[in-house]
Amino acid sequence: MEIRSNTVESLLKQDRLILYSGLLLIAALAWAYMFYLDNEMKNMDMSMGQLMPSMQMWDFKKFVLMFVMWFVMMVAMMLPSTAPAAIIFAKVYRKRKSEGEPFVPLGVFLVGYFTIWAGFSLAATTTQWLLHKAALLSPMMVSTSPVLGGILLLAAGLFQFTPLKNACLTRCRNPLDFLISQWREGNYGAYIMGIKIGYFCVGCCWILMALLFVAGVMNLLWVAIITLFVLIEKVLPYPIWTSRVAGVLLVIWGLLMLFKPSII
Repeated sequence: MEIRSNTVESLLKQDRLILYSGLLLIAALAWAYMFYLDNEMKNMDMSMGQLMPSMQMWDFKKFVLMFVMWFVMMVAMMLPSTAPAAIIFAKVYRKRKSEGEPFVPLGVFLVGYFTIWAGFSLAATTTQWLLHKAALLSPMMVSTSPVLGGILLLAAGLFQFTPLKNACLTRCRNPLDFLISQWREGNYGAYIMGIKIGYFCVGCCWILMALLFVAGVMNLLWVAIITLFVLIEKVLPYPIWTSRVAGVLLVIWGLLMLFKPSII
């Protein structure tokens, strides 16, 4: 029995290394694609070439390209903070496999999780198209309206104090409790679990992602800051205070943009 236990533990450690490496590779590829797009943007003239739609020229192909950009960006931003849930899921099924029970790949869970973020990406792309059509975004995908920017910042700041934010963040910070309470068997069950935890993650972070319209959809520094903040909220202690401090700062920023735009 001791030999079997050591074998199982060895397999779990090996799987953990493979899992960490796989998640890191996926995140690295997503970030590499964003850096590629950022470099392409810098090398283009104001017409934005073939990759980025101009304010007047949005066709189906360019809509799809923008959707892909948003979705890859969500993968890059959210994968680090969903790693704890993914690791717990993988550990459970690796142990069950070693005991001869049916195995479900982690990929099924992640596909469910990012299905929700694909829906968000579609909504964000549609919003971007409407903002371009209304001339509220520059060709570089930055808000041209202090009023729009101020409202988004105020909304994001105030949202940090809402019960909805707290409820969604609590679920995201406790993946073990979530998986225990929402556990479903089989591939379809894993997919549904991924969708459910993705639902709470979108509920927690959607307004932060909307701030990309303020600082620039492809502003990689701002993307990195939001990614780090989301990770801090979900992993480090004192999440309520972290959210509230961020909320106060966003409200102040929003008020300045509305009433003192020259300062910003």
